[in-house]
Amino acid sequence: MHLAEYFEKTAGRGVLATANADGKVDVAYYARPHVIDSETLAFIMNDRRSHANIIENPSAAYLFTALPTETDSSLNGVRLYLTMIEEERDTERLYKLKRRAVNNSDETRYLVFFHVDTIRPLIGDDNLLVGTAISG
Repeated sequence: MHLAEYFEKTAGRGVLATANADGKVDVAYYARPHVIDSETLAFIMNDRRSHANIIENPSAAYLFTALPTETDSSLNGVRLYLTMIEEERDTERLYKLKRRAVNNSDETRYLVFFHVDTIRPLIGDDNLLVGTAISG
């Protein structure tokens, strides 16, 4: 299954790790990414620490843990290594992609696009080719 299908069909939880220019790391829960194409993902970000970090240092990692199912209780998921490529601020496309209602309409939001550099399984050292099928 490819990234778009994987994130559409797989329930789970994700964590985005970023670091500022000095290497100080931050981690935050993030919803499933919006899959733009086989090599590009986007996250909707508020104007907070993760966004500030990605402006200073474009490298990030997203760890997604799939929830157990009735037929598979093993630990599954993916680790995505990312590089920020561009962003949009409070655009119509951002609000069309938004999955949840806006809690604070005064807060600036960014649609941040990332190139998928590497895909790895949740556990193990294997690298999967970007654009290839991943297990789910």
